Amino acid sequence: MTLAATSLRWSRGGNLVVDDVTIDPQPGETIGLLGPNGSGKSSLLRLLAGVDGPDSGAVTLDGTDIRTLGRRALSKRVAMVSQHSHTEVDIRVRDVVRLGRVPHSDVFGRDEGGDAAIGRALAVTGMTGHADRMWRAMSGGERQRAQIARALAQDPQELLLDEPTNHLDIQHQLDILERVVALPVTSYVALHDLNLAAMFCDRVVVLSRGRIVAHGSPVDALTSDMIERVYGVRASVAEDGRTPVIRYHRVREQESAGQG
Repeated sequence: MTLAATSLRWSRGGNLVVDDVTIDPQPGETIGLLGPNGSGKSSLLRLLAGVDGPDSGAVTLDGTDIRTLGRRALSKRVAMVSQHSHTEVDIRVRDVVRLGRVPHSDVFGRDEGGDAAIGRALAVTGMTGHADRMWRAMSGGERQRAQIARALAQDPQELLLDEPTNHLDIQHQLDILERVVALPVTSYVALHDLNLAAMFCDRVVVLSRGRIVAHGSPVDALTSDMIERVYGVRASVAEDGRTPVIRYHRVREQESAGQG
């Protein structure tokens, strides 16, 4: 058992943004959350993290409703990296990562395994050599990797990532996702890049206006029909082994095809 969602519904500002979403992953799976802007990916992650509470339905951790768990207990299991993680204080990367150890510290700030966990998190994200750099001196991609390291320092069993490849070049996109899927954790990863989702996710959940419109393995879910219906673009989907490879058609190609 792990972090699951059952019949989640949630409204914000009078608008229904998550509509009857159920996801029941296997422990250790990487679940890709896909969909256009405004489809509900970030809102769903906030519900899974316990940042917001659903209007109905439940998020459960090993079968227990997370609303019955204390924030500290939940933070020892579930870590989240939001899309716009930042800090106003110019501190060292190591100290940013150390924030992930707060749930494990006692009332005196003591954390027996803290230094080892911080070292592992820096290594996994390729940030060991940047540990003593100041936050404001780093690029957007380096800051993103530091925030992922902060989440990993929590030693979570469930990891929630909202657009973790934003601001990263292609090499670091591949590197970060390769490292995430190798972790012995259940991961929910919101992505825009369908090809990255096809490469790294065990299953994908495609959202549109808060509802699940496709759910399954990348081969089953990432079809040309789904892409046109949800994203409004034409695409060809081929298979490279068991991984779908998606090629988008330019607008002029689509127009020409429509005239033919």
